Amino acid sequence: MSGSLARLNAISAVNKTTSTSKPLNFLEEKPTDLFGCNVFNDKVMQEHLPKPVYKSLKRTMENGEQMDPSIADAVASAMKEWALSRGATHYTHVFYPLTGLTAEKHDSFLEPDGRGGAIAQFSGSTLIQGEPDASSFPNGGLRTTFEARGYTAWDITNPAYLLENDNGVFLCIPTAFVSWTGEALDKKTPLLRSNQAIHTQTSRLLKLLGHKNFGRIQNFAGVEQEYFLVDRNFYFARPDLYLAGRTLFGAKPAKGQEQDDHYFGTIPKRVLAFMIEVERDLYKLGVPVKTRHNEVAPGQYEIAPMFEDSNLANDHNQMIMSVLKSVAKRYGMACLMHEKPFAGINGSGKHLNYSIGNGDFGSLFDPGETPHENAQFLLFCAAMIRAVHKNGPLLRSSVACASNDHRLGANEAPPAIMSIFLGQQLTDIFEQIKKGDEVTSKAKGILRVGVDTLPPLPMDAGDRNRTSPFAFTGNRFEFRAVGSSQSIAGAQLILNTILADSLDYISNRLENLMYGENWELNDAVTKIIQEIIQEHDAVIFNGDGYSSEWAVEAEKRGLANLRTTPEALPALNTDESVKLFESFGVLSKRELDSRTSIFFEQYVNAIQTEVGLAIKISRTSILPAAVRYQTELARNCLNMKELGLGCVQGPLTTLTENLNGLESAANELETMLTQKHSDEQEHAQFLCNKVLPVMTELREYADRLEEIVADDLWPLPTYQEMLFIK
Repeated sequence: MSGSLARLNAISAVNKTTSTSKPLNFLEEKPTDLFGCNVFNDKVMQEHLPKPVYKSLKRTMENGEQMDPSIADAVASAMKEWALSRGATHYTHVFYPLTGLTAEKHDSFLEPDGRGGAIAQFSGSTLIQGEPDASSFPNGGLRTTFEARGYTAWDITNPAYLLENDNGVFLCIPTAFVSWTGEALDKKTPLLRSNQAIHTQTSRLLKLLGHKNFGRIQNFAGVEQEYFLVDRNFYFARPDLYLAGRTLFGAKPAKGQEQDDHYFGTIPKRVLAFMIEVERDLYKLGVPVKTRHNEVAPGQYEIAPMFEDSNLANDHNQMIMSVLKSVAKRYGMACLMHEKPFAGINGSGKHLNYSIGNGDFGSLFDPGETPHENAQFLLFCAAMIRAVHKNGPLLRSSVACASNDHRLGANEAPPAIMSIFLGQQLTDIFEQIKKGDEVTSKAKGILRVGVDTLPPLPMDAGDRNRTSPFAFTGNRFEFRAVGSSQSIAGAQLILNTILADSLDYISNRLENLMYGENWELNDAVTKIIQEIIQEHDAVIFNGDGYSSEWAVEAEKRGLANLRTTPEALPALNTDESVKLFESFGVLSKRELDSRTSIFFEQYVNAIQTEVGLAIKISRTSILPAAVRYQTELARNCLNMKELGLGCVQGPLTTLTENLNGLESAANELETMLTQKHSDEQEHAQFLCNKVLPVMTELREYADRLEEIVADDLWPLPTYQEMLFIK
């Protein structure tokens, strides 16, 4: 294959790439023995803690009781001894600031003993609270630069764990991160508050329905993580990839995903070896990874763990992203988490499967075999319908960021319109309730394939819909709009809060009907479900979410279509949102204002970085290559004319037109970057509405040049190389 020297060298290096990891042997290291071996889990706690301390700690973890401070030193001592026995030298309080990334500051266990030696120290007070500098993390005005104090608070509900490095081991303690005044500076704190709200409101409704003596209500998350893999030789030859996370230029290859031959296809050998090592490392951390497969686009893959408590699932998803990136390096690859690293093919999402329940009830979204007779399920399902309909813009804001704007509504991801897919069976049941008819439901059937050697298959009562942003999938809802690079905490806490609000509304209404108007329980439940569906069924849509007709229909139904981040973010701190979050103690107005400011600032920074990169790459890489080819074509025309022969001027004319367009667009973008703005929101809107269209124009010129310029002159690795050479 021809190409520039840099591209040829990259392709040659790909062919010679060897793993830096030793081959794994699961006969010697059984997955069952590996699982959780680096986690300070229940088994380890029983072995290392005195019984009274262990029981007290378990009550806090399982029932949400406040921790007894007197046990802190005993827990810290046991944790330290366990970590030291595994080779740990340092500890860190792990937290998740509003960057969306993982943060950690390492401290050594060792302290001088005053006699020329050292001893290992780790107290209960050190375990419970750390003090990282809070001034350098996003705070949205909650802190000034000279007010630097922040605290990490031990999240006792998630276990500590050990991370291994080639040269050592360190203890990681999950924590929340708050300011000196107690305001949340992180993703975890409001998630924990929203978990508490869900427990309170769900328990209240269940008691009204006649349940007693049940355990703590949890909300669960199952996170499907999509990602791309690109060889590092290509990655470092593309400044846009390693600085912006996506390709700002790149002509569409002759083959993309049109043949549907990558999805669930045979996993390439090198990629499979990488996946197996990722799973081995995650097993050690107690992450219950279950699924791996090729995704739709070439070079795209997925990993998915089993359902877990949402707080633990959030921590585990951060671990998954970190492990994916670190292990990819060992195999000579770069792992891309950007929602749309390559234009024109499938983007990457993070499907958030959401449910509530506990060991006594299972999932409260489980319809059972006869959903039309399951009033409790129908009531909780109606609560979710009301929650999404009332708070569609707020839910949309939870997945708003510059990178996810490229994916939402791009014909492989759900639209920015928040709607609910229920399927034929449930939609029919709610329609009957709405009309006041006697309720029946379509039973599950048997699917007969027509081949004698294949068994009859149980057939669900309805199909699935992959175009819906929020789909009911059997015993849970799947929120498919979360971006692959995003923390799930933002979406999870908003789902918790809006559902808690609906459950509170239902409990109030139920109390009024039963105790104020003397209704029977079953009649009152039916009445409430009917009222909710009559008022909120506009949000139910089982059709094609990708179609242009749906956008028109959604507008008629009054559903918002917030296509971009600047349109979506204001919903986060409207008066209604502030009242909602404050009423359940999840976020204060100051915290909401700060988050809105931070997210606008992050959008502005992301777009400005891309624009600056696009200008530089166009001028220093693309333009010089195109000018060289222009010179070749011009010389050829002159030589042909001197010989009295005709000259094919079409390529030269087309090349020159696109070169002029490229330079003109780059100049316009450069001028736009100098404009001043009153605040970050106005700046974000300007970048979105004015700058991005010109940046798109710049790309169009560059991509046309890639299809004209001689291949041996083109400087950037192409889509066909990055996506298909493994």
